[in-house]
Amino acid sequence: MAGIFKIKFKESIKRTPTVESFRFIPERKIDFIPGQFLQIIFDKDNPDNRELNKFLSFSSSPNKDYIEVTKRLSESNFSKRLKDLKIDDEILMKGPLGNCIFNEGYKRIGFLIGGIGITPVISILEYIDDKKIDTDALLFYSNRTDLEIAFRDELDKISFSNPKSKVIYLVTDCPSLDKNCIFSRLDKEFLKSYIEDLKTRIIYIFGPPKMVEAIKGLCLDLGIEQRNIKVESFMGY
Repeated sequence: MAGIFKIKFKESIKRTPTVESFRFIPERKIDFIPGQFLQIIFDKDNPDNRELNKFLSFSSSPNKDYIEVTKRLSESNFSKRLKDLKIDDEILMKGPLGNCIFNEGYKRIGFLIGGIGITPVISILEYIDDKKIDTDALLFYSNRTDLEIAFRDELDKISFSNPKSKVIYLVTDCPSLDKNCIFSRLDKEFLKSYIEDLKTRIIYIFGPPKMVEAIKGLCLDLGIEQRNIKVESFMGY
């Protein structure tokens, strides 16, 4: 059940040239499920202020002693407020929110993700790894270039330590020198080569609304059952 919590800023971590994570210590334990999100509140006097009170996914496992959110920073007032946080600054958050969550009973899952949509995926994969859950996970993660792959070190570490967690990186703007990155879009032609595998999985799609709807449409066109597709759309990443 969602509540209002005080959280204290701990540290920030640069993920890519434009993406940064922000870690906070909550006043008390927040019981969230991997895949959920929260609302960061900078304007507590006006909860409806969409410029300063924004929704972000948890990008950390519930097992951690901190909570983390991650954002592609811009020149917006919200991004500036995040960047200006000092250690031990207190702000408010509302959460946990969202129903596009991981179920420990799922034995085979897949993720079709672009850009900053990776944040809830990290929470899910970290949780699976932390608890040694017997779930086979396949992640397709698309970015424009390999420099924009957020959480690359964390994803590589998870896939190395857990053979059941497989990560496939795609880049769209130009071929990468990295042999582990495929030069391709996350489109119908690409998904066709993996469709028999994907049909056996619960598929998660996170990201901006247009991207989520487009990829969901591709999945349906390729014969993945709607009941096996889980989506969460966010505005204002």
